Amino acid sequence: MNTIATICARGGSSGVPRKNIRLLCGKPLIVHTIQQAQSCSGIDAVYVSTDDPEIAQIASDAGAIVPFLRPAELATSLAPKVPVIDHLVGELRAVGVKIDRVVDLDPTSPLRIVSDIEQAMALFDDNTDVVITGYESEKNPYFNMVETQPDGNIGLVKKPKANIAGRQGAPQVFSMNASIYVWRPEALKRGIWDGRVKLFVMPRGRSIDIDSEIDFFFVEKLMEMANGQGR
Repeated sequence: MNTIATICARGGSSGVPRKNIRLLCGKPLIVHTIQQAQSCSGIDAVYVSTDDPEIAQIASDAGAIVPFLRPAELATSLAPKVPVIDHLVGELRAVGVKIDRVVDLDPTSPLRIVSDIEQAMALFDDNTDVVITGYESEKNPYFNMVETQPDGNIGLVKKPKANIAGRQGAPQVFSMNASIYVWRPEALKRGIWDGRVKLFVMPRGRSIDIDSEIDFFFVEKLMEMANGQGR
């Protein structure tokens, strides 16, 4: 099975300007993810999709393959990610690259570890279209998440079948952490929810997605603590 890693990193970012190449513990953010992918058994090549020449250069210097600059229409803040991955896969297949499995890694989730990626990959089989990752959610739609109802009142997002005294009694739910996706290439055009989906559960402490300055601060502090412990 030929497996590629894809890393999608556009140049624009409103929450943390230039975050994909901002230094995190001494190296550009995207390089952490490139090196994780390179360390994974079962990943044959690492590709980066970007619209930004500086990101492309940094990624290439780190050993990733940047086959082209991403088209502008796939690099806006509103452009969904799955079509970006599908575009990259299509372009690679057009020049003869064999792709049986795609491991997409978000560069803004650098706290994952190599074994997280490998365990998510191990869940992928002939009866799976995509493996996603998440963590047990602190908020639960059956217990403490509410929304406005059609009559204007506030109610639970999901009504439980019986009264629930505490969160531990509610059905278990998970928050997606957007860290790792393992795709069957043909499923990309259908999207996540029109196929057969599996979940790999990660710890909350490895599930922070950098979307703001405070996220960047917390991730850096957690990395510094982990490095101090010899991880």
